[in-house]
Amino acid sequence: MTPRQRHLHEVIPASWGIYQRLALACPARSELYVPDLAVVPERGMEGEDEYYVPAGAAELVVEVTSVATACHDRSTKAAGYAAAGVPLYLLVDQLAPDGPTVRLYGTPLGGAYRVLASVGFGSPLELPAPFRLAVSVG
Repeated sequence: MTPRQRHLHEVIPASWGIYQRLALACPARSELYVPDLAVVPERGMEGEDEYYVPAGAAELVVEVTSVATACHDRSTKAAGYAAAGVPLYLLVDQLAPDGPTVRLYGTPLGGAYRVLASVGFGSPLELPAPFRLAVSVG
């Protein structure tokens, strides 16, 4: 359900990594989140703690909703990632009230994101620089 990793590998710098289930610390909210996918430059992985990295080190975070996580992914995690300064948050929301939706959030300011794009499953969504990649889910 997440963007195919091999497509991301084709567009990111060689010094960046793509991680599944990497623990990200959001200090402003005293939370530790484990997203479905995170793109983090090597320099962001060089923290003092081997068990998590600062969420702000991520360039892109992807969450895929489930019955258990939908509300948390839509609100709490979105606010936490925005407060940490994660530039892009991609929410693959198969349980959205208006039908399965992929939303790209960006431009974090004051602990909140702006919706940059929103499409239904099956429609392409363009990730902006530094990715410049069209993704389609569903």
